Amino acid sequence: MKKSIEEICNRQVERELYSSLLYMAMASWTETRGYSGIADWLFEQAEEEKEHMLKFVRYINGRGGHAILPALKQPPVEYNDIKTLFDEVLKHEQYISASINDIVELSFKEKDYSTHNWIQWFVSEQLEEEASVQAIIDKLNLVGDHNMYIFDRDILSMRTGGDSGGGE
Repeated sequence: MKKSIEEICNRQVERELYSSLLYMAMASWTETRGYSGIADWLFEQAEEEKEHMLKFVRYINGRGGHAILPALKQPPVEYNDIKTLFDEVLKHEQYISASINDIVELSFKEKDYSTHNWIQWFVSEQLEEEASVQAIIDKLNLVGDHNMYIFDRDILSMRTGGDSGGGE
C-alpha cells in the first residue's frame, strides 16, 4: 500500500470513529429529552460508523499498512432542537462524502485500482446516507414543531439501505 493511500485511509479511520462518537452524543442528548425513537436511530447510526471504521482498519492492515486509532475531540453535547440536530447530521454526512471522494480521487491518481474498487462501496453508502437524512429533514419540515411524538415513534421505519438497515 502506498504511503499516501495509507495516510488518507487513516484519516478516514479518524473521521468514521468521530462520526460514531458524534452520533452517540446526539443519541444521548435526544434520549435525555424523551425522544427514544430518535435516540435509537442515532445509536444505530453510531454503530454503523464504528463498523465503517473497522472496515478501514482491516483494509489498511490487510494491504500491508498500519491502521492507527487516533485521539478524538469531544463532539457537541447540546443542540437547539431536533431539526437543528438533523441539519447537523446532513452536514456531517456531506463532509464524510467529500472525504470519501478524496480517497477515490487519490486512489485513481496513484493508480491504486484495488483501493479505487474497494472504496466504491462507501461511495454508494454515502449516497444512501445523505438521501436517508434528507428524507428525515423533509418529514421534520412537514410536521414542524407539532406531532413530534409520532415522528419519534416512526423514525426507525424510515431507515433504508446500508449494512444494518441504513445509514452511513
